[in-house]
Amino acid sequence: MRESTVEDTLDRLVRALGGETRKVKWIGRRGAPDRMVLLPVAMGFPPAFLVELKRPGKTAEAHQEREHERLRAAGLVVHVWDTVEKVGAGIQGLVEDSALGR
Repeated sequence: MRESTVEDTLDRLVRALGGETRKVKWIGRRGAPDRMVLLPVAMGFPPAFLVELKRPGKTAEAHQEREHERLRAAGLVVHVWDTVEKVGAGIQGLVEDSALGR
């Protein structure tokens, strides 16, 4: 499976919830996540979070992990998903959390 399949799954699931995804380029920052996800706050979703998408079986490289940790330390949510199943489970978790008011 290609990384583009994982990307397409994220885009499709987010659009189904009324949200949008953005491909993000970080000038001067290596290792930053490649997607920003925007979901409707009125439905109880977090306003935005970042996702690093990988091909199945691949993980974030060391420089990416360091950058993700910097972003998390600043209060941002960063996910690393490498399969369509992980994307689905991550989005489903957000849906369940919003339904429970978390």
